[in-house]
Amino acid sequence: MAGQIEARLKELGVELPKAATPAANYVPYVISGNQIWVSGQVPVWNGELKFIGKVGGDIDVDEAVLAARTCGLNIMAQAKAALGDLDRVTQIVKLVGFVNGAPGFTNQPTVINGASDLMVEVFGDKGKHARSAVGAGGLPFDVAVEVEAVIEFGD
Repeated sequence: MAGQIEARLKELGVELPKAATPAANYVPYVISGNQIWVSGQVPVWNGELKFIGKVGGDIDVDEAVLAARTCGLNIMAQAKAALGDLDRVTQIVKLVGFVNGAPGFTNQPTVINGASDLMVEVFGDKGKHARSAVGAGGLPFDVAVEVEAVIEFGD
């Protein structure tokens, strides 16, 4: 029987990607107490990098919002890998989003809304979180967006 969050994902027509494996000497998440600290997730879909380039240059804001949403889906995939069941999530505590912006780009909050809105769509009030949206001069593999998360869970 599918859990409530799995049912919600299906209702929204949302598929989770496979949880990505690290590209360097780190782990995809760390569990500390009742929190999962999810490493920065880039817009990769089942092993293929998406949304390459600078936002406000190569990538427009609407595409960057989709990139952030993809990062959010990867965060959920890591949480599911860690917990086995997304129904165990009790709160999305914090998201930190980094935007690979062209010089002068200042609309980072709108871009990171792609991940933030997804968390609320899927988890409801448990998806409301603290957040930072930061501009970056460059990101790994020249991706447009990277998002990390802190997630609280229970039994």
